[in-house]
Amino acid sequence: MKTPFIIEQHFHGAYGVDFNKAGVDDIVWLSEKLSEIGIGGFFPTLVTDSLDNLKRQIGVIKKASGFTNKILGIHLEGVFINPLKKGIHNPEHFLPLTVENFKKIEDEFIKIVTLAPELDEGLIGYLKSSGIKIQAGHCVGWGEVDCATHTFNAMSGVTHRGVSTALAALINDNTYAEIIADGVHVSDDALKLFFKSKPLDKVILISDALPITYSDIKETTFADSKIYYDGNKAISEDGTIAGSTKLIPEIVRILGKKKMFHPQYIENVYKYHNIEPAGEIIWNDEFEIEDLVNKKNQ
Repeated sequence: MKTPFIIEQHFHGAYGVDFNKAGVDDIVWLSEKLSEIGIGGFFPTLVTDSLDNLKRQIGVIKKASGFTNKILGIHLEGVFINPLKKGIHNPEHFLPLTVENFKKIEDEFIKIVTLAPELDEGLIGYLKSSGIKIQAGHCVGWGEVDCATHTFNAMSGVTHRGVSTALAALINDNTYAEIIADGVHVSDDALKLFFKSKPLDKVILISDALPITYSDIKETTFADSKIYYDGNKAISEDGTIAGSTKLIPEIVRILGKKKMFHPQYIENVYKYHNIEPAGEIIWNDEFEIEDLVNKKNQ
C-alpha cells in the first residue's frame, strides 16, 4: 500500500516539544524527527493561552519555518471557543468572537482557526475573507465552517432533537471532519458510524498529540492544566481526557488492524489545503512503514 507523506494538521507537539512553549531550535529538531516517521508536513497547533504568549509563539513558529519546509502554517485552537465544551482549555483566556479580538493576534501564518460558530460576532466572515480555514470545535452549534475539529470530542453529541455539532459534522457531505482514531478518544462503534456517514474524501485523520507523546514525560502542565500519562491515555486532574499520545503513523496501524483504514484518509488533507505531496510512504501488510520515497530524490 502507498500513501502520500502524512500531514499532521492538528497536533500540539511530540517528543517533549510543546508548541506553546518551544523555541525555534526545538521546533526545527521536531520537524526532522517527524520526517523520519513519514510526516512530511504539519500545522503546529496552539492551545488556548494568554494573548502575549500566543503572539510570541506565533513569531517563534514563523521563524522556525524559515529553517524547514515542513511547517505549513499555524492551527489556532482555543481562545474563541465555548466554555460549555472547554475540555482542558483555560476559560480565563477565552475571548468573544469578534474581528477586533482576532486582530490582537492576527498573522498571515495562521491558516486554521477552531472556534464555536454559535458564538460568532462577525469573526467567521472576516476569517473567510482572509482565506483561513474555519473549523467547528469545542462548541455546541454549527455554521459556515470548512471542517469539524476532532469529531465527537468537545462538542455536542449526536441527538434526535435540535442542533448538534457532531450530527451536523456527520450529515454535511461537503464539510471535512477531523477524527482522532487512537483507540482512546472515540469508540469503535462511533468510528464505524463516522466512516459510514462521511464521504470517503472528507475524512481527515488527526492525532491531536500532546507534547508528552513519544517521550519519557509522565506528568506535565498543558493548557494551564496538570496532565498525567498512564501509558495509554493522558488525563487532567479531574479525569478529562486531554489530547492523544500517538501520532498518525501509529493511528494508521491501529485502524489497519481493525480493517477501518483507507489511503484516502491520508490524501484528503492535501486537497483540503490545496498542497502537493512531496513524497510517498510504502506500507507493509502490517501497516508499518517500509520505505519513504522523497520526490526530490527521484
